[in-house]
Amino acid sequence: MTETRPQNPIAGRTSRRALASVAAAALIAGGALGSTLPSVTPAFAQALPKTPIEAPEHPPGSFAGIVNKVKPGVVSVKVKLDDSASSDDDDGPSQGRNLQNVPPQLREFFRRFGQNGPGGMPAQPQQRQGSRGAVGSGFIISADGYVVTNNHVVDHAKTVQVTLDDGRTLDAKVIGKDAKTDVALLKINEGSNFPYVQFGKTAPQVGDWVVAIGNPFGLGGTVTAGIVSARGRDIGAGPYDDFLQIDAPINKGNSGGPTFNVNGEVVGVNTAIASPSGGSVGLAFAIPAETVQAVVDQLRTDGKVARGYLGVQIQPVTQDIAEGLGLDKAKGALVDHAESGTPAAKAGLKAGDVIEKVNGDTVDSARELSRRIASMKPGAKVELGYLRGGKADTATVTLGAMPTDGTKVASREDDSGNGQPRLGLNLAPAADVGLSEQGVAVVQVDPDGPAAAKGIEAGDVILDVGGQSVSRPADVAAQIRAAESSGRKAVLMRVKSGKGQTRFVAVSLSKNAG
Repeated sequence: MTETRPQNPIAGRTSRRALASVAAAALIAGGALGSTLPSVTPAFAQALPKTPIEAPEHPPGSFAGIVNKVKPGVVSVKVKLDDSASSDDDDGPSQGRNLQNVPPQLREFFRRFGQNGPGGMPAQPQQRQGSRGAVGSGFIISADGYVVTNNHVVDHAKTVQVTLDDGRTLDAKVIGKDAKTDVALLKINEGSNFPYVQFGKTAPQVGDWVVAIGNPFGLGGTVTAGIVSARGRDIGAGPYDDFLQIDAPINKGNSGGPTFNVNGEVVGVNTAIASPSGGSVGLAFAIPAETVQAVVDQLRTDGKVARGYLGVQIQPVTQDIAEGLGLDKAKGALVDHAESGTPAAKAGLKAGDVIEKVNGDTVDSARELSRRIASMKPGAKVELGYLRGGKADTATVTLGAMPTDGTKVASREDDSGNGQPRLGLNLAPAADVGLSEQGVAVVQVDPDGPAAAKGIEAGDVILDVGGQSVSRPADVAAQIRAAESSGRKAVLMRVKSGKGQTRFVAVSLSKNAG
C-alpha cells in the first residue's frame, strides 16, 4: 500500500514564496543590467496573445472625441484695462454683480474669480495679469469671428486680444455687453473661416455630463468634466439669476468659457464659483445657453439689450402671505405697487394683486416673473393672469422699454420675518405724528417682537390691513379680528417705509396678542 502523506500548507506557501522571490530577483536584475528576461516555459508562452492588443481610439467613458471636436472653437481672452478700472486696492474694476443679496450664511463663501470685493473677499471671476490687465475665456460662435465671453472679463477694456487653440493671438473689439446677465460679445478684427461651436437646442437635465474648457490661471485649453448639479440657481448676483450649477472644476480665468454637453453643444457660459478658498470646490455656476443666445442676438444686431418693462414692485408669495390672502399655495408674484403711468398701472394692476400667469403659462415666483418680462421686447403684448380678492382675472399689457436710469423690470423685496405672531407695535394715526400719509404710523417697535423681525421700523406707515385702508390703531385691530373670524391663519398689512417704498407683511394669527 502506498502511503499518502498530508501536504504541509505552510511548506507549500514557503515554496511558492521562494519561487516568487527568484522571479522577482530575475526581473530586477534584467531591468538593472539590461539583460533579457528569463525564457518563458512553452506552456505559458502558448497562453500569450499572438499579436498586441490595440487600445480603442476613445475608450468607453472618454470625452476625447467631444474635446477634439470643440476645443478649436474655445479661446483665451486677454484684456488691457482703461483708467476707470482702477480701485483703491488696485485689484481692478469694481464692476460685478451685486452680492449684497447673497444669503448671509453663503456670503463669506461666495467668491468671484479673482477680484477683491467688500472686505477683501475675492468677488470677481477673472484672473488678473498685473495691475492693468485681466484674462478670461471665450468661445467663437460664427465663422466670421464673433466671440462670446463674460461682461466682467471685458468691462473697462482698453484693448482686447483672443488667443486661438492653434496659438494665434488676434485683436478683437467689444460689440456689446450686458451687465445684468454678465454676457459680452466680441468680434475678431481680421481673418475668417474660424472654427466655431454651436449652442445646444435643449436645456441639460440635472445629472447630465458636461465638459468645461477654458483658461484657468492662464493655462489655456484646460479641459475639466463633471455633471449638472442643479438648475435655476439664484445666487444673488443679478436680477435675472437662473444659473446652472455644475461640479466640473472651474477656477480663476475660466470666466466666459463654455460648458458643453456630450454632443459638443454649448449649454452654459461659466461665470462664478462659490468657494472658501477662491479655488474650485465643486460649486460652479454657468449662465444657461438660452439666456446667452437671447442676449447675444440683440448685442449682435443693436449692440445693447432692450428689455420689456412692466412697472411694478413685486415680492414673493410666502406661505404666510398665501394664508393671509386665502390662497392654497405659495405661488406667483405679489404686487407691492404699480408705478403711475407705467404699463402695469394703465392695465389696471393694483397693490395686492397676485400675478399667477404670463400668456397662459404659470408663474411660480417673483423671480420668474422678472425673468419672463425681461426676456420680452418693448412693445410686446402680454396677457397677465392675476388674483384680486380671491377672484381670478386677466389684463392685457403692452410692455414698455426699461428706463435707462437703472429702474428694474420688477424689483422684489423678500419678507424676512420669522418671528412669533404678535405685532409688537405702538401705533398712532399718521396725522397725529405730523405725517401727511393716510394711514397708521408706527411709533415704537418692540425689538424682540415679530414686527421687528418682519423689518417694520418706527416711522413706517401701515396703509391697509387685510385689503382695507386703515387710519386709526382701532382699524388695524378690527381688521385683525375680522381675519380671525373668517378663519384665516394670517393677515396682510401693506406698509410704507420712511424711504417711500411699500411692501406687504404677513402676520400669523394663530397666537396673535393684538
